[in-house]
Amino acid sequence: MSDQTLALGRTTGLESTAFTFSERVGYLKRFGAHSQSFSTLQPGMQYFDVPGKGYLAYMRKWGATIVLSDPVCAPENFGELLERFQERFHNAAYVQVSKPVVDYLHARFGLYGTQFGSESRIDLGKWSLRGKKKQILRTALNQAEKNGITVQERFSDDHTREISEAWIRTRKCKSNEIRFLIRPMEMDYRENERHFYAYQNGKAVGFIYFDPIYRNNEIISYVPNISRANADFKQGIFYTLMAHAMAAFKAEGIPYLDLGLIPLSLDATTEHQESRLLKQTLHGLYNRGSFIYNFKGLEFTKSRFRGDNFKTYCCHKRRIPALEFLAMFKLTQLL
Repeated sequence: MSDQTLALGRTTGLESTAFTFSERVGYLKRFGAHSQSFSTLQPGMQYFDVPGKGYLAYMRKWGATIVLSDPVCAPENFGELLERFQERFHNAAYVQVSKPVVDYLHARFGLYGTQFGSESRIDLGKWSLRGKKKQILRTALNQAEKNGITVQERFSDDHTREISEAWIRTRKCKSNEIRFLIRPMEMDYRENERHFYAYQNGKAVGFIYFDPIYRNNEIISYVPNISRANADFKQGIFYTLMAHAMAAFKAEGIPYLDLGLIPLSLDATTEHQESRLLKQTLHGLYNRGSFIYNFKGLEFTKSRFRGDNFKTYCCHKRRIPALEFLAMFKLTQLL
């Protein structure tokens, strides 16, 4: 059966080899080592399934096909999945992918691989709040304690929607929560999510949802994909929630904590496969695009944890993938 027939089978009722949901979750738990692997199961995603190997998750908008994250498969099978997907979607773009994916797509198909941002990983075995560079975290914890803030892990929602809607009204984009690059708060699949809530006088004033990151059917890390705080507590709640959650994960023997995407946090040097023009454009957006999103504020906040940073990329066919970026911003609901 061809890949085209497989794709059509989802919409026409033809017999296909598309994974069942439980099969896809099985691949996630074996190979979901990317910080956004869990987000590939968000509502609205389409899938390109290769039996016995894994899958890619993507969305389409205005004729553009945009893949999120690395393929959910063993790294040695990246090439096979990418090869098959490119046969089906010749003009596909890829966002938040790792260097091995970039190297394959550049060498095999001539795609640009331009840095899109950074990610950060913390070794919880070495984690502590000690040191001069962690002072802002300790200050936040002390202020929270003075204000009577406590943190608890909860498995049911507690004023979640109320806090979230109030938080969104304080953002640059006030009409919607961001999707695609950040999975939506409400998902049908929520296995192994962790929810930590901050309370004051018995009322929830902030929360963080952590998503699991897997390798070989074990959770190796968590990533804080959803965070909200009461508008009255603009400073400190995130740091306080993170510190409590990290202490809990460390006590459980979880090796790492990932901080997720830091968009447009770019290295000054340009690699050979990058589009110099696109990178200059992204640098400009970082410096002058605060009316769209608080890029600098997010980078500062995540930098306080002093994790090990690494690059994440987007892959694209043209030097300036204008349609693809507009489509992506529409999918994220920033436009």
